[in-house]
Formats: sequence, C-alpha cells, structure tokens
Amino acid sequence: MIARGTFAVGDRVQLVSTPARLELVAEAGGTLSIGRRTLVNFGTSIVALDRVTIGERCLIGPHCMIMDTGFHHVDPDRRLDPPTAQPIVIEDNVWIGARSVVLPGVTIGHDSVVGIGSVVTRDVAPRTVVVGVPAKVVRHL
Repeated sequence: MIARGTFAVGDRVQLVSTPARLELVAEAGGTLSIGRRTLVNFGTSIVALDRVTIGERCLIGPHCMIMDTGFHHVDPDRRLDPPTAQPIVIEDNVWIGARSVVLPGVTIGHDSVVGIGSVVTRDVAPRTVVVGVPAKVVRHL
C-alpha cells in the first residue's frame, strides 16, 4: 500500500493479498476510499491520483485493475507528460468479476455486475449486468 494521499477504509473490509499481492495506491493529493464490508481480492491494483471511491458491500474479483489515470498520453509527443486523472465511482453492492478493468472517469451504478475479463470504458447504470471488451449491457436486474 502506498498512501501519499488519503486512504479511507470502512468497517469489516476484507483485503486479500495472497497468493498475489494486492496493490493499493493513493498518490499525493489523491483519495482512495473503500466502503464497509467490501472485499478486494488478491492481485488487484487500485490507483487514485485524484479519487477512487468504492461503495459498501462490493465484491472485487482477483487481478482487477481500477485506476483513475492511464499514466501516459497516447500522443507520442506527450507520452511522458502525466495525463489528468478522472475520478472513478463504484457505488454500493457492485460485483466486479476477475481480471476486469475499470477505466478513468467511469461510474458503476449500485447493484450492478461486471462480468469476468470485462473492460469498463463508460458509465454503467444501476442494476445492470455488463460484459465484454468493451463492456456492453447484457441485462438489467
């Protein structure tokens, strides 16, 4: 865990770091907040340059990536300039399947499910199941 910024963890949060290390980073000026009774599984990387907010009772599968920045620009002339971070919000009771990626600026609505191996590139409405690369809606709950 790197806590140069603010790191807030609610009651009864489970952080699993075996057999693969869990990576939690709140950079200077950043805030990483994890709500009560949430499970973050092994091998997951969560990075907050600005803000990553994870609600209560969430399930985050193994080897997920939740980062509010892409770390580098696509433009070759700006590749070494740090891009602006965009906050990520994961509302209450969200299940993110193993090896999924949540990109900067995304909000995932309460009671939603992200299928295994999905890449979430845009907001997910509450009570929605999304799957794929990029993640697409397959049903509403």
